[in-house]
Amino acid sequence: MDDKKVFISVLITSFFGPFMASSVNVAIPSMALEYGVNAENLTWVLTLFLLGAVAFLLPCGKLADIKGRRKIYQIGCIGVALSTLFCIFTSDLKTLLLFRFIQGVCMSMNFSTGMAMLIASNPPQKRGQIIGYSAACVYLGLSLGPVIGGALTEFLGWRTIFIFTAAGMSMSIYIMHFVKQEWYGNQKEKLDIPSSLLYALASSSVLYGLSDYVSHPLMKWLVVLGLIFGALFIARQKYTKYPLFTLNLFKNTIFAMSNLAALIHYSATFGISFVLSLYLQIIRGLDPLNAGILLLLQPIMMSILSPFAGALSDKFEPRLVASSGMTLTAAGLFSFSTIANNTSFYYIGSILLIIGIGFALFSSPNNNAIMGSVQPEFYGVASSILAAMRMFGQATSMAIVSLLLSIYTTNIIPAEYLTSLLSGMQQIFLVLAITCTIGIFCSMVRGAKKNN
Repeated sequence: MDDKKVFISVLITSFFGPFMASSVNVAIPSMALEYGVNAENLTWVLTLFLLGAVAFLLPCGKLADIKGRRKIYQIGCIGVALSTLFCIFTSDLKTLLLFRFIQGVCMSMNFSTGMAMLIASNPPQKRGQIIGYSAACVYLGLSLGPVIGGALTEFLGWRTIFIFTAAGMSMSIYIMHFVKQEWYGNQKEKLDIPSSLLYALASSSVLYGLSDYVSHPLMKWLVVLGLIFGALFIARQKYTKYPLFTLNLFKNTIFAMSNLAALIHYSATFGISFVLSLYLQIIRGLDPLNAGILLLLQPIMMSILSPFAGALSDKFEPRLVASSGMTLTAAGLFSFSTIANNTSFYYIGSILLIIGIGFALFSSPNNNAIMGSVQPEFYGVASSILAAMRMFGQATSMAIVSLLLSIYTTNIIPAEYLTSLLSGMQQIFLVLAITCTIGIFCSMVRGAKKNN
């Protein structure tokens, strides 16, 4: 019975995390109007959430192996629910951004433990299918987010998005409360504080520096500093008694290249909905609800096909399934790089469907390849690293979006703003398409799967 409760609770969390991200996307113009800032400045509403999640993923994953994954998962759910409630009552943008960062920190506890518990409580022959169901909930959250978020924003105000999310996370907390079983990695180990600090400083410095480089050119030195911290972090993992993760895992080609493919794929795709939300509402004049309905096409296709793609990777080579999906995604991104101010909505919808199919074919099989390439005692570590790759990729994607939007819209006279904004969007899609194309190579060279 505990297994079923864990399954339901993790699926609920898998839904509401992405729901919160995608629903906030369509609320950005309304937030910008209320706070009196340009819409592109609101990228920080998404970026700081991702920064908080990325900076604490590996430390939280290690802590969960020591203290118990169920315990850390439950603490994370409670933290997300409370910080989400606080977002409802924010009266200024800075306070909202603070609580969005805290949301990310708490959500990192869920991301680093949820999949590990799912994998540990199900047989290997169903691993891909279980991962597929989890991915389906992720994409269902992404798909319903723009629609529900658009409706809530238009009729009740953007703050009701956070009310809905807090209610959903409370359901997950309630269900997990009745789970008695606990999952550990190695309880005898300790959390290495210096490694945790180096990792947090490295990841947050690089991503923050990239996001704010155009407005503050001196931020390039913050990126350099972050890379130095990253090198120190990796060096420490070689000799510290309690590393955050075992570097030997990356000697496994399947594990290393699959994680790299995940990093690249999310770097290429996460910014799509944000950019299209701005395009549909600012360039094309759609209201939040109608923009959300059109954006629904991509994630709904992902949610429908993910269980099938996961099950397919249980029978066939995951790298072939995943690589074909990434190829479709790259083709869709290249198509969006020519988007104009009069592009047919039918054309936009068709490309979103193609990207949705590609994403579904990539994600579940790629996750299956990663989790299937390690022994059960490393499920927690592998889950944390995979989540780190995903979140770091998402944050990188938003950094690319912020950087290019700033380049094209800074110091532009009002009469040329829309033209410059559209040019920036076209350039973003081109860069993301090239990034995705590089990922196809990484996906193909990973090697054949190993059955544990």
